[in-house]
Order: sequence, then structure tokens, then C-alpha cells
Amino acid sequence: MSDLDMMSVAERDALPFGVVGFEADTIVQSYNATEAQMSGLDPATVIGVPFFDAVAQCMNNFMVAQRFEDEPEIDDIIPYVLTLRMRPTKVRLRLLAAADTPRRYILIQR
Repeated sequence: MSDLDMMSVAERDALPFGVVGFEADTIVQSYNATEAQMSGLDPATVIGVPFFDAVAQCMNNFMVAQRFEDEPEIDDIIPYVLTLRMRPTKVRLRLLAAADTPRRYILIQR
């Protein structure tokens, strides 16, 4: 996780998978270019917005959002189907959280 925190915006944008970074309040702090291209959402409209309430309501459930509330340490990959604003799309999500780091991440591989 510290690798993601240390990366510049350009380095995160160059990654071949989506990166969404947010803090405990779920306000999006980081939204890379790959995720913007795949989702069709402009980072300017996503940064500063509550992720699970306004951006990815399809992840606001026990499988994703609740885990960030319940588990201070997460490094898990789960199969998932994105459904909001698109036809159902199978993805793999990597959920990352560490008790000693305020930022949490969801990595999205399509």
C-alpha cells in the first residue's frame, strides 16, 4: 500500500488497472486515468465525492464497503460484477487497507 501512497499521479495513471484511493470518510482522494477511461467518469467529478454513496453505489454492500468499516487490515482479492452505469462487467477487486495508513484503496482489474 505504501507503494501506491508514494506514487505520483502520473505513475498511478500509467498503471494497467483502475485505482481508487479514499480515506475513512470514503471521500475519493485518488482516481487514476485507467479507471476514468474504463468507467467513463471524469476524475474531476469523482475526486472529493463519497465513493460508496455517489460514485460506486453497486459496491456499497457487505462484500466491499462494509469490509472497510469492519476490518482495519485488508489485502484481499475478490471476484465482483460491476453493474452501475454499465452493463454487468466481471472484474477482480483488490481491497487494501492498513491500520497505520489513512488512505484505503480499491484496485480494479477488468
